[in-house]
Formats: sequence, C-alpha cells, structure tokens
Amino acid sequence: MKKRVVVALGHRALGTTLPEQLEAVKKSAKVIADLIQDGYQVAITHSNAPQVGMIHTALNEFAKQHEDYTAAPMCICSAMSQGYIGYDLQNSIREELLDRGIFRTVSTILTSVVVDPYDEAFYTPTKVLGRYLNAEEANLERKKGNYIVEEPGKGFRRIVSAPNPVSIVEIDAIKALLDADQVVIACGGGGIPVLEQDNHLKGASAVIEKDLTAGKMAEETDADMLIILTSVEKVKIHMGRADEKDLGEITVEQAKKYMEEGHFGVYNMLPKFNASVNFVEGREGRSALITSYDKLNEALEGKTGTVIR
Repeated sequence: MKKRVVVALGHRALGTTLPEQLEAVKKSAKVIADLIQDGYQVAITHSNAPQVGMIHTALNEFAKQHEDYTAAPMCICSAMSQGYIGYDLQNSIREELLDRGIFRTVSTILTSVVVDPYDEAFYTPTKVLGRYLNAEEANLERKKGNYIVEEPGKGFRRIVSAPNPVSIVEIDAIKALLDADQVVIACGGGGIPVLEQDNHLKGASAVIEKDLTAGKMAEETDADMLIILTSVEKVKIHMGRADEKDLGEITVEQAKKYMEEGHFGVYNMLPKFNASVNFVEGREGRSALITSYDKLNEALEGKTGTVIR
C-alpha cells in the first residue's frame, strides 16, 4: 500500500503577485513530484492570504466605479483564489510529472468547508483583509456590518473571523481521486467557509485557518502523514533567547506542553501544531512534519525538520 500524505503549502511556496506565483509553483511542483516519484499518494492544500486580499480589493474597487456591480463577499473571493491558484499549481505539477515520464491526472476541487455559526471566532474577528481605508471608507464598511480596526498613523483595515473547520463538503470526491492514485488539490485557503442551512450552503464572511483544514483533510482521508511546508526548516522554542532550541522529533505530549507554555504565535506556528496534534492523535502510526519546502527531502530522510509522532 502506498503511503498517503496531505501537503499544506505556505505563502513562500506560492509567492504574492501573479508573476511571483508562476515562478514559485514551479519550485513547489518539483517537491510534489519528488513525493509522487517516491510512491506517495498526494493531496495538496495551500495558503491564499495575499491572493484573496488582492481579489477582494480589486472587486470592491471595481464595484465603486460601476454602480451596477456590488462588492464581492468573502466566500466568492475565496472561491476565485482557489481557482486561479489551483490552475497554476495543477499545470506546474502536471508538467513536472510529464517531464519525469510520470503520467498522472492532477485536479483541483473547488472545496467548501462547513463552519459552526456559533463559533466564538465570529464574535472576535482577527484576520486583516484588503488595503488601508480612510475614515469615510471605514464608516461605510461599518454600516455594511463589517468589522474595522484602526492602525494609528496608517488608516483603517477590515478584519474578518477565522472559525474552525467542522467538515469538508467535497471529501468523498477528494477520497475518490486519491483512491484512484491521482493527485488532488483541495481546500485551498482553508476552504470556502459555508454555513449549513438545511440543504443550502450559505457563504460565511470569514476565512478558515488553512493548517487546521489541512489537518481535517488529512484526518478525513485517513492519511499517514501531514506535511506542513512553511518558511522555517525547524520549529524553535525560546525564540530570541540564550536557550533558543530547534525541535527535532517530539511526541504529541511534548507538543501539547510547548503549546501550553505559549512558545508559538497564535497566527503562525500554533495552528500548525494544533492541526498536527489533532491529526496524529487520531490513529496509531500517523506523523506530522513541519519544515521548509526546500528541505522536505532531507526531512523525510530524518535529517532535519520538526516531526510529531
């Protein structure tokens, strides 16, 4: 049986602008192709923070100039980011595989992720979105019911909620592709956040932490390993202190202890550890690996990276 892995690509693996993304995904495609060549079944999810912000800003600015158009809700912006990031990723991975003589279909699934309407995150928005606004623009956003925060000396920014993922709507399609030994890109940007209303899925004004959704996808596809590719080769504790330390292979219990001690940033490394711990605890034999995408091969050989077992 092939080992099944879910790979979460961070911002560094995608770039920010359209030209940057085209170049970045070529490098990421080589990393994914290495896994496939080594016999892994691979599902991929990815960040979308710069991209969804760019789409949101562009559509809202367009709506200001054209009275027949309305501002785009977050769920639509998220769906659009999944589409164009997935397009670049699947084309780059397909090309890299064919260059190696490997014939494998690579597909992107537009993925909705159910969130809980009573999630506490909806009462305390945290994710900054879009460009800086002036006072007049900020008031208009408030009148729409959107949350606004002021950054002294810079202006105002819109902030949105970041609820936890509950379930993945298209999970059966993701599993079917993996079972057929195909490569699947899904749950981009944490998934399109939706609320279940009987048979209707209503888009939520939110973003979902992509690492938590990656862990959920790994759990629901019964993967053997969750791989989170980020900007650091190894996770550190006691950052900036004399006793700063790299984490190599650690247990779930150690990971929980480090989280409780507050070693990790709430919007940076903490979600990665939460996702990893939840996934690893789900079944014996699972592991999670956190490392940089250019060190993945060395990490899989046990030479670097932070591994949670």
